[in-house]
Amino acid sequence: MIRHALGRLGHLVLVLWVVASLTFVLFRLMPGDPTLNFLSPNFSEETRAALLKSFGLDKPLWDQYLIYMSNLLHGDFGMSFLQGKSVAALLADALPNTIILTLVSLCVAYAFGIVAGAFLAFRRGGVIEAAAIPSALATRSAPEFWLGMLLLAALSFQAGWFPTGGALSPGQDPGSFGSRLISGDYWWHLALPALTLMLYSQGLPLLLMRATMLEVMNDEFIVMARMKGLSRWSVVMRHAARNALLPVVTAFALGFGASIGGNVVVETVFAWPGIGRVLVQAVQSADYPLAQGAFILIATVLVTMNSLADLVYSALDPRVSVRARR
Repeated sequence: MIRHALGRLGHLVLVLWVVASLTFVLFRLMPGDPTLNFLSPNFSEETRAALLKSFGLDKPLWDQYLIYMSNLLHGDFGMSFLQGKSVAALLADALPNTIILTLVSLCVAYAFGIVAGAFLAFRRGGVIEAAAIPSALATRSAPEFWLGMLLLAALSFQAGWFPTGGALSPGQDPGSFGSRLISGDYWWHLALPALTLMLYSQGLPLLLMRATMLEVMNDEFIVMARMKGLSRWSVVMRHAARNALLPVVTAFALGFGASIGGNVVVETVFAWPGIGRVLVQAVQSADYPLAQGAFILIATVLVTMNSLADLVYSALDPRVSVRARR
C-alpha cells in the first residue's frame, strides 16, 4: 500500500510539472499583450518596454521559465499584472467560494442519486423508472450554461425569487469568509449556481448506483440474505446498497476534482467569485501569473482527488492493488 501511494505521489508531481510547463508556454503563445491594459496606443515604445521590464517579460523565454519554476518550488505564484496583488492571495480569496459551491452541489446530488438509484433498483421495471432514467440522462447531457440560463430566466428574471448573480447583495460587507458562511444573503446567492450543478451532477450517481445495485443483487450473499427470510427492503438497503456504494464513493472523489475545474461556466453565468471566474478574467486580460496560478491550482485539486480516489478504492478493495502489482 505504501509503495502504491508513493507511486501515485510521483505521478502527481510529474503531472503538475507538465501542467505548469504547458501553461507557461501556451499563455505566451496566445495572442494578446498585457501592456494593453495599462497603456494607450499613443504611448511610446520606450514606455511599453519599461512596463514589460517591470513584469519580467523582457527576458528570454528560457530565463522566464527557470524563474517561474524556481518561484513555484518556493510557493510563489507571482504578482497579478492587472490587480497588482499576490496571485496566491487572490486565489486564496476565490478558492473557498468554489469549494463551498462544489461541496454543497455534489453532496446534495450524490445523496439524492444514491437514494434514488437504490430505489429504482428496488422498483425495477416500474413507471417511475421509465420516467426517472430519461430525466437523469437529459440533465446529465444538457450543457451546464444552458441549465443555468434556464434557471436564471425562470427563477430569477421571471419569478424574482433569487438574485441574478454575485455572492452578496450590493452594499453588503463581505467581511471574513466565516462571516459569509453564516450570512443568509450569501446562501441566497449560492442557491441557483448550486442547483444548476446539482441537476447536472445527480445523473451520474443515480445511474451508477442503480447499475451497481442490479449487479450486486445477483451475488451469493444476497441470495443467502433472502434465504434467511429477510424482507426485500432489508436485503436491498442493508446488504446490497452498502456493497454497491464503492464505485459511487470513487466517483464522488473524481467528481469533486472535475467540478473544481468544470465550474468555470457556471461561475461565469452567475458571476460567482470563484476560481473559474478568476481564470476567465485573467485569460481575457492576458494576466499571465494569475491565469497560470489558477490553472495550476485547478490541476492540483483534480490530480490530488484522482490519486485519492485510487488510494481509497485500493484500501476498500485490496484486489485492485494486487492486480496493479501484477
